[in-house]
Formats: sequence, structure tokens, C-alpha cells
Amino acid sequence: MPSLSSYDRGKKAMEGRRYAEDVAAGNTDLDLLTAPTRKHNARRVKRGSDYTPRWVLLRGNHENRIERAIEDNAQLAGAIGLDDLESPGWEVHDFLRPVFVDGIGYSHYWANPMTGRPYGGLISTRLKTIGHSFTAGHQQTLDSAVRFIHGPNGPVQQRGLVCGSFYLHTEDYLGHQGNSHWRGLIVKHEVDGDGGYDLMEVSMDYLCRRYEGVGLTEFMASEYPDLRV
Repeated sequence: MPSLSSYDRGKKAMEGRRYAEDVAAGNTDLDLLTAPTRKHNARRVKRGSDYTPRWVLLRGNHENRIERAIEDNAQLAGAIGLDDLESPGWEVHDFLRPVFVDGIGYSHYWANPMTGRPYGGLISTRLKTIGHSFTAGHQQTLDSAVRFIHGPNGPVQQRGLVCGSFYLHTEDYLGHQGNSHWRGLIVKHEVDGDGGYDLMEVSMDYLCRRYEGVGLTEFMASEYPDLRV
């Protein structure tokens, strides 16, 4: 939702941004993400062999810009809204409303209940403060911590994980050095139901080499020559 960015309001960077285009981009991308599953199920050989994973979508602070814009300007109520964001087949959770899956708490970020601000500092400290396995995005970083506590049935593994970067572009506000961070996705193996799992990191460079046959830098130079990386 760059069109609703309060940070860029009144600046040159806001030129040309449109709410309708932001909504269309998000809806198109989510449709692309789920298209392979729909295609697979349409070609199923045996009845009942559909692939039906649980798709969980947590809204972040950028989607929440819609609510903030309405709060700041009541005339927008009914003209724009979260209903513009299409998510068929997804289990959608509002911004900062945690959802727990297999003993792991997911939220865009975890907030200090006294201030409402995101917890900062070392992730090992956050894990101890939050008190259970958690996963968050929000920050352009990859950070994790693990600890073991003694539960009623023996040792219990708790993991804290922040993985907030899966995109190709650079963020101008972070500057040159601030954009030097890991970008990729996380696969959790051996999930035990109590918050424990084995962590597998899958970088965007690996995905590009695996599915495009070239490294990310070469791919970007060929496909997106005008996009800074």
C-alpha cells in the first residue's frame, strides 16, 4: 500500500501512486501464489486426491494502512476497505491478532503489551519474554533463537524466528548498507506440535538457480534491468 504511506505523504516519491493499482497488485500476486494448487486439483486423477493445505494469511502494517486512512479521513469509509483485498481459500487474521499452529505463535510482529510497540533487542531475549515459540516478519532480517525448557513430559523446544524479507527490490529508506540482508523463505521440518521444529532456510538465490537456471544477480540483470538490487 505505498499509495497510503504516511511517511511519503507530500513528497516526490508519492507521485503516480494509486490505491487501485496497489489493490490490484496484491490480488494478482496472491492469485499467482495459489494458482499451481488450483491447477493441480483441476487435473487430479483420482477423486479425493485434491491437495488442500491450510492457507493462513496474517495481515501486516501495510494492509493496516487502509484502516488508518479511514480513521484519519472518515469520508473514505465505504469507498476503500479491507474487503478490497481478495483472499479466496485463505484463513485471514487481522493485523497483530496472533494465530497458533502446532504450538507456534504467528504474528506480523510481537508487541510489548505496555506500549504496543514491537519488541526489540536480541531475539533470545524476546523468546524468553514472549515465553513460547513464535514467528514474525516485519523486520528486514533473518534471526532465530532456540531454547529448551522442562515440560510435564520432558524437554520442550522453543524457537523464536524473525524472517521478514522475500522481495527483489531495494528499500530506499534503508540506504545501501541497510539493504544487505538475507531474503528467502523458511521451511519447518519435524514439527512436533509443541512449538519445536527443525529449521531449513531457502534463499531467493537458491530458488532462482533451482527454477530459473541462473543466479539471482544474473536473473535480475536480464529480467529487471531497471530495478536496483
